[in-house]
This record gives sequence, C-alpha cells and structure tokens, in this order.
Amino acid sequence: MEALIPVINKLQDVFNTVGSDVIQLPQIVVVGTQSSGKSSVLESLVGRDLLPRGTGVVTRRPLILQLVHVSSDDRRKTSGDENDLNSWKNPMHFSKGVEADEWGKFLHTKNKIYTDFDEIRQEIENETERISGNNKGISSEPIHLKIFSPNVVNLTLVDLPGMTKVPVGDQPKDIEIQIRELILRYISNPNSIILAVTAANTDMATSEALKIARESDPDGRRTLAVITKLDLMDAGTDAMDVLLGRVIPVKLGIIGVVNRSQLDINNKKIVADSIRDEYGFLQKKYPSLATRNGTKYLARTLNRLLMHHIRDCLPELKTRINVLAAQYQTLLNSYGEPVEDKSATLLQLITKFATEYCNTIEGTAKYIETSELCGGARICYIFHETFGRTLESVDPLGGLTTIDVLTAIRNATGPRPALFVPEVSFELLVKRQVKRLEEPSLRCVELVHEEMQRIIQHCSNYSTQELLRFPKLHDAIVEVVTSLLRKRLPVTNEMVHNLVAIELAYINTKHPDFADACGLINNNIEEQRRNRISRDLPPPAASRDKPPKASGPLASASLEPSSAETDGKAAPGSSTGDGLPDAGTGNWRGMMKAKGEEASVEEKNKAPPAFPASPLRGHAVNLLDVPVPVARKLSAREQRDCEVIERLIKSYFLIVRKNIQDSVPKAVMHFLVNHVKDTLQSELVGQLYKSLLLEDLLTESEDMAQRRNEAADMLKALQRASQIIAEIRETHLW
Repeated sequence: MEALIPVINKLQDVFNTVGSDVIQLPQIVVVGTQSSGKSSVLESLVGRDLLPRGTGVVTRRPLILQLVHVSSDDRRKTSGDENDLNSWKNPMHFSKGVEADEWGKFLHTKNKIYTDFDEIRQEIENETERISGNNKGISSEPIHLKIFSPNVVNLTLVDLPGMTKVPVGDQPKDIEIQIRELILRYISNPNSIILAVTAANTDMATSEALKIARESDPDGRRTLAVITKLDLMDAGTDAMDVLLGRVIPVKLGIIGVVNRSQLDINNKKIVADSIRDEYGFLQKKYPSLATRNGTKYLARTLNRLLMHHIRDCLPELKTRINVLAAQYQTLLNSYGEPVEDKSATLLQLITKFATEYCNTIEGTAKYIETSELCGGARICYIFHETFGRTLESVDPLGGLTTIDVLTAIRNATGPRPALFVPEVSFELLVKRQVKRLEEPSLRCVELVHEEMQRIIQHCSNYSTQELLRFPKLHDAIVEVVTSLLRKRLPVTNEMVHNLVAIELAYINTKHPDFADACGLINNNIEEQRRNRISRDLPPPAASRDKPPKASGPLASASLEPSSAETDGKAAPGSSTGDGLPDAGTGNWRGMMKAKGEEASVEEKNKAPPAFPASPLRGHAVNLLDVPVPVARKLSAREQRDCEVIERLIKSYFLIVRKNIQDSVPKAVMHFLVNHVKDTLQSELVGQLYKSLLLEDLLTESEDMAQRRNEAADMLKALQRASQIIAEIRETHLW
C-alpha cells in the first residue's frame, strides 16, 4: 500500500500540467494562523530549511509540496519518475560542489534540478512575487514543488497562507476574506485531510484553524490537530489535557511538536538537531506521551492516514476520471476538428442547418424542446388554438346596434318607402362585419413569422453546435434566413388580405348553408304570422288583395303586415317628429290615419321609454345624425325587420368565418412555411457558397481554438490518469 502515495503524486503531476483541479485528489492541507508554526512543521517533515520566513503573510500562494522517499541503494526503483531518474544520472543538472542525496524540482522550471535548498527558498520567493507582486497580496495559483530525499516519507502536503485579522502595511483591506476563501476552497475537497496547526501557548478553544476546519468537516473525520511550541508554555502549565483530547476532541488525533525558535534559525541550527532536542524535551516533560508525539511520529501518522485515505478514495476517483474522460471527449467532438477542406465544410454546415431547420418544423429534429412547444407544434397551436379561438370570440353582431340596422334599412330604400326589407342593407351590414375578420387573420401571419424566426435561434443553440465555431458564418446564415422570411411576409399578408377581400367581393346568398338558414327563418316568421292571424280578427277587405309575392331571402318578412295594421290603428309614436309617415310602411298607414283611426290621447301623452342600449354595441353612435328620434319606440314591423337582418347577418357571418378559419392557415403554410422549407437550402447556397467568402465565413472565434486545445489536453490527462490507476494491482490496496 506504500505505492499508493507515488501514484497520487503521478496523478497530481498529470493534472498540474493542464492547470485544472477538476479531480479532487487526496492530499493533506495545512491550515493555521500567522506565526502558529506551520512552516516549521513542514520543514521538520522535510528535514531541511526551504520555506521563506519573515513577518506578516509570508506564504502568499498555495505551495503543493510532494515528498518522495528515495532509497540510497535503489533510487531508480523508488523515484517513480523517469525524468527525475534521467536528471539523477546526468550530473550536469546538479549544483556544483553539492552532494546530490537530496534535491528538489519545480513544475514551472521544467527539468531544472535544485540541490541547494537556499535556491529553492529563493525560487519560491521569486515565483510568489512574479504572480502576487511585492505588495503582500495573495494569489490562488499554486506553486508545485517536489522534494526527493532518503530522509522523508511519501506525503503530499498543501501549505496555505496563514489566517490573519487586520491588514498590515500594503496588504489589501479584504486580506482576511481572501485568505479565508482560499483555505475553504482547498479544505472543502472531501478527499483532503485537514492538518490544523495551533500554538500551545494560546487557548485551544480560540483556535481559528479548528474553527474553519469544522466548517468543512463538521464530524471531524478528516481533521488532525498539531500543537506547536510546547516548550513556550507558561511555567507551571502543560498541554497534557489538550494532547489527550480532553479539551477539544479530534477524531484523527492530536499530536504535539517542538519547533526551532527564531534564535535557532538565526544560528543555523539544523533540523536533525532540532528533532533530537524535541525528543529529549518530550521524554522529560511528557514521558508517557513521548512515543505518540513529535515530528517523526507526525510524519509516520500522516503517511499512514494518507495511504488509507487514498485507498478509500481510489474507487470513487477512478469512476470520476472515467466519467470526466467521456464528458471531455463529447465536448471535444462538439468543437470539431480543425478545418482542412473549407469548401466541403461550408457546404456541410449549410446543409446541416437547413436540414435541422426543416426537421424542427416537421417535428423530427434531434433536439426537441420538452419544456415548451416549438417549431411545427407551435405553428399548429397558433393555427388551431390562438387563431381559431380568436375568430370564435368575434361576435357576429359586435359593434352593430339595432339603430345601425334600422338606419341601414332606411338608407337602402332612398326617397321611396319600401314594401320589403331591402337586400342592399343586409349586404352592406354583412360586409362591415366580415371586414372585422381581417385583423386577426393578419395577426396569425405575424405570429407564424415570429415562430419561424425563433426556429433560427433554436437550431443555432441546440441542433448545430458546430456553427458556434464560426461566428461570422452563423451571423450570415441568420441574416439570409431572416431576409427570406422578411421577403415572404408581405406576400403572405397580401394573400390573406385577398382572402377577406374575396369574401367581401360577392355575398353569395345562394350558399347552401345560408339558404337553409333563410328557410328556417322564413318558416319561423310564417308560423308566427299564422299564430297572430288565428288570434286576431279577419283582416279588412282591402288587405285581401295581396301584393305579388316577392322573391329572395327577405321577402317573407317584408310582406307580413305589422301588428298595428291588423289591429286597425297606429302604434304609439309611429309618426316621426316632422309629421312624415314611418319609412317602410308606405301609404297604408296614412290611409288608415285618414279614416280617423288615431291613437288615443292617453297613449300620445304617455312618455315613451328610452331605446335600450344594445350589449353588442362596439362603438358610440351619435343618434342625432340619424333621422330616428331617440325617445321613440320601434314599431313591431321595424323590430321584426331588424331582427330578420340580424339573424341573416349572423348566419352568413358564421359561414364566412368558417371559410376564413380554414383558408388562412392553408395560405400561410403555402406562401410562408412551405416556401421557406423548399427554398431555404438553395437560398443559403446561392448567397454563401462563394469562393470569395470561404476564408471570412470559416474564421473561428478567438477562444474556440484555445478551448479545443484545453479540452484536448484535459482529455489526454484524464486518459493518462486512467492508465496510472489501472496499473495499481489489487494487492497494493491491502
């Protein structure tokens, strides 16, 4: 199982080359406040001075430190890195005059080998200032350092900036928030072990390291506490209760260490002597806990914890690598291959877009919306739901009052009183009502045009991802299709306008459905007439000479005498304000008045009721402009004539509405939808497939090539990681 840590180091090297943290690798993250002893703990684990020191925030970038144990007898077998072995065999890579038992490598310096640890410290400072600047700011971009030594155990550690509260000097005002977010980013990785460093001369209950560790690891299953500066506690006190977990229990344990003081560092005291003095201090101060504390015990514990943690995380890690490899393969395929034959590529993209556009209308596209209607389904909804319901909501008599009908009847007779209800009035009024169907019909065309325009964006976003590689080609295709739709819109509108105009051009009163409706109306009126005749007295002798029978749908209603005539006296208010007889009754009523049959005085003095407002009135009518007094009750004859006209208008309007509801969708499909489908590809080819436009249209976006390269590098890294994990034998896990 010891071989698992080098495997994780290999994986970390693989993913460091692509600069990605998509794989949450097992590692140990060191957190603590400033001057808590984090750097001293790491240097004790390495056994050499290699980290920058000073006041304030010294560690300003994450340092990913990989410790690789190299046996003096067989370095080739244990190093696990072919490049490092080549460097070992080539003495030209090493610093002169230095024995190469231990060395280091930075990721950013490629194959350069550092055997002088002072140079390693200086390189860390230089690389920190190169990215973070010299103004004490921090950066989340890590520094990768690998240390090969026979004096270390296999470990992967991440040293983070120390937590602070108050900005000092040139530090940014939000330095506390920046460091906190950086620490949370690393310890939130569920595969990381948190090494919380706290000084022994501070209260354990106020430890910022343990506090932030609990935020990401509330159960404490991934947290190991390290108590530093045991030798600096006040006289008469000790850390026995803290080390035994009686103050704050930590599941992975609490380990105490003794660091070098600043005086020891200034005097160049080596780490080996410091570890020896640490062991002596623990034997004297904490004899019962000496074997379970100290730097050497901490190194062995971290090595053991990391190996077991890697073993537990490995199955899930392998699955995640395979899933990500498949995802990046799909992403790389969506970016497409670099263009070689531009002519063929352009024709292929045009054909694919035209096909997807037509398939979206037909409902056979590969990427069909599931959250809302789109394409042909939306057009169908417009035809049969939006347009159909709008037409059905149009009232056949909307905007038409009884006064309008009566006025039209009188205007159609001219100066002569009419014996019958004139058909001209019916035709005039029905045209007025049919004209109202034009506006919703044109609106239907507009809605379909908008949906056809919307399909362009749908195809660009979902169906033809390759178009995103070429923004100029995408814009050109959108412009061509938009122009084609724009050209077809007035043609379709003209056709729909003509459909309504055709209905207005000829009012077919011989329409089979309309003839049946007229027959029903005539039968109803005739039945009412017979009922009244059976109740009243026989008509006078003069009325027995019936006028000749008229023809047409309005004849029966016109020939029927009014109730006032059959009663032998005029209806109240039948005379107009200027003494003229009512229009439409002829001289019959005047002859009846000449015989002295006048209305009673009581009825003349009675206040006539106001004319009721029609609920179907669509617009205001100035009744003073109409030669009908406002305060006059209509005669039975006038009411009957108006009722007949309204019934006939409604009957004929329903016939026309049915025709419009059927013919407008057909016209829209023929002149707009089907025409665009049939001519789209030829239009695109004719305007875009030109040799002069190839270079310009097939120019990739600025970031597309970069994203393709990044996806390709990540895919290679994932494939390499999968091979590395596959090399682990089952026996290594146990």
